[in-house]
Amino acid sequence: VFHPAFLRYTVPQRNRRRACDGRCRTAERSGAVAFGKEEVCAYLDERGVAYDRVDHEAVFTMGAMDALELPFANAVVKNLFLRDDKKRNYYLVVMPDDKPANLKALRAALGARPLRFASEEDLHGMLGLRGGAVSPFGVLNDEEGKVQVVFDEVLRDWPAVGVHPNDNTATLRVPLSDLLALFQDRAVPYRFVDMDVAPAQ
Repeated sequence: VFHPAFLRYTVPQRNRRRACDGRCRTAERSGAVAFGKEEVCAYLDERGVAYDRVDHEAVFTMGAMDALELPFANAVVKNLFLRDDKKRNYYLVVMPDDKPANLKALRAALGARPLRFASEEDLHGMLGLRGGAVSPFGVLNDEEGKVQVVFDEVLRDWPAVGVHPNDNTATLRVPLSDLLALFQDRAVPYRFVDMDVAPAQ
């Protein structure tokens, strides 16, 4: 059934290498090119990652994401950009979309100082993102390596995650193993933590 709000396509494997026009190589080599939607997809193409892509209207909330009725809706995750109260540590948190964000429990799991939501200025300045487009792919723009990606432990066994390609007008279903391999190759710090840990009283 065709949903008028989106268009889905998968780049054929034989065309993946051709799909990259060199922007992803330039960005990886020098950091001079920001990773936007097309650059993220081109980078995945160059790495040979098999992913699904859905282009859709801009969405800014998880409720709006649910309303799209994506074909891989059960893989969509929630992404939060957080910092500690001293602005010394920044975290891009990835968790199931229907899980409430408990910052006290997350602080306990991380062994961190009190957590706050990072500002729009920090989001744009550090990850090149705008509100509504927070994504693990944002760390591709983190040239100084200040942001740590934190996955909820329950995601460890998920075969894939649904995330924006740094733009809230598209969503990708990407194998989790390929996403983690990308982080490892680029020396992006990441870890899985149990976000259900009760904070100490």
